[in-house]
Amino acid sequence: MTRDEMDAFVAMAQRPGEDDLAEAALQLARLEHPHLRRQETLDALQKLVERTTAFVQASAAPGDVQGHVQQLGLCLFDTEGFTGNVGEYDDPRNSFLNDVIARRTGIPITLSIIYLHVGRRVGLWLEGINFPGHFLVRCKGMLGDAAPTEDLILDPFHGGIVLTERDCARMLTRHAGEHARFDRGLLAPAFKKDILVRMLVNLKRAYARLRSFAQARDVSDLLLALDPTSLTELRDRGLLAYQMGQYGAALADLERYLALTARHTRAEDEDTDVKEEFEAVWEHVKNLRRRVASLN
Repeated sequence: MTRDEMDAFVAMAQRPGEDDLAEAALQLARLEHPHLRRQETLDALQKLVERTTAFVQASAAPGDVQGHVQQLGLCLFDTEGFTGNVGEYDDPRNSFLNDVIARRTGIPITLSIIYLHVGRRVGLWLEGINFPGHFLVRCKGMLGDAAPTEDLILDPFHGGIVLTERDCARMLTRHAGEHARFDRGLLAPAFKKDILVRMLVNLKRAYARLRSFAQARDVSDLLLALDPTSLTELRDRGLLAYQMGQYGAALADLERYLALTARHTRAEDEDTDVKEEFEAVWEHVKNLRRRVASLN
């Protein structure tokens, strides 16, 4: 991704409003597809909107929120064939919107972006939910001039099924362990920048698991462009540079991480995990200093 493309992505992420979420998400695909013909994918997405709108309008009664949700799910997941990629969940292609649209499969967040994009244009009031371990969608119980109804929590990864809070609590336990406790704050809305950051974090982890460290570092560059204050991303970029043998760059990032971490935490406030992480990075820095000194 060029500097101009990175700047364009950051500008879209920070622009108010949610209408260009899919376009911003598609911009990320340039990390893997530098010569992507973005307009072709946007045209395919618009045709999907048109087909789905016709399908829903022909099947759901005006003002019937649940009817619209049901027909939207039938169209996207039964007729159009979108499905969660259970067998190859960690495949980086699941994070690129052009690949998801072409292959009709993805992970919760990319399928949710398509669901949000299409469903909003069908007339539903939808918002993302940054639920731990599994991105979800909320449908507000409002449609046209009809009386408001109960909100719905939807899971596009599993065919747009409706979830109860008890379902969400069970899902949290599966992803975060028995110690995790559900509360409604976990169902707070996720806005455009939140969604794009989560997409990038997913992609960075997928690349790291594949040992594609250069690509993972490109993702870290984007994350730091979105939030220059992120200590986690500064640390990760340094560790990725270390894996790539770029010791000078790694040392610069990790020394800055240690300095900022020490500045923002007091010794008496640090928990065991923070101390252990700080000490692990400090060991890397000492090793890097020796390596860099030996090269001079």
